[in-house]
Amino acid sequence: MTGTLERTIVRGPHGNTTFAEHQFEPAQIRLMVVDAHPLVRWALTQIAADQPDLVNVGEAADAADAVTFAFAATPDVITIDCALPDGAAWQLARSLRDKYEDMGIVMLGEASDETLLKALDCGASAFVSKAAPIREVVSAIRHAAASASGFSAAGLSAALRRRREASERMALSPREHQILLLLHDGLSVPEIAAQLFVSLSTAKTYVARLYDKLGARNRAQALMTAVRLGMFEAHQSTAVAV
Repeated sequence: MTGTLERTIVRGPHGNTTFAEHQFEPAQIRLMVVDAHPLVRWALTQIAADQPDLVNVGEAADAADAVTFAFAATPDVITIDCALPDGAAWQLARSLRDKYEDMGIVMLGEASDETLLKALDCGASAFVSKAAPIREVVSAIRHAAASASGFSAAGLSAALRRRREASERMALSPREHQILLLLHDGLSVPEIAAQLFVSLSTAKTYVARLYDKLGARNRAQALMTAVRLGMFEAHQSTAVAV
């Protein structure tokens, strides 16, 4: 089968965009790299160049360029640095998943339960630690190309178990869960009192007990902990089932 000639989008050292033409076989996995560090982008493109089934079709240093280049280069798989300087790695992954359901998304970052589970929750296809061997990175890219909607990560089972155990330790009563949902909806404590037909002091007590159980000092911390433990997902699943 004759290969096809296509252009690759490359971000230059001074921010300029250049194009390079490559001859490659249709069976190859089209890879795009999103990372703020030129050295990391270079390393990942070299890894792709060393694999007969991978070809680099684009690079971006931030989320804004990634959206533009993904539309132009139509990669099969995109790798995203979890620590992009604009702080938009997770939003980028979620928006790409919503827009391109067949695109493989591989998140690269520091190994931790929180980062791994964020990658799972945002719709990524795989998470790989930046300290992982090259073969693990390549394997994740191939997995993402073959099963964009699946999720692969070393230590996934253990991370899910630890999240489940933490959630069980912090299991909320029906009333506490109701308070949590009202806080999530943006209601103030007086508004919560009115919604539940209780006194203001009782509503304050409910909120204080919820914060104490979640190890939080304020609304933002309580909601962040609830998101990390999947408490809102459990509510959504119940609502759908009903």
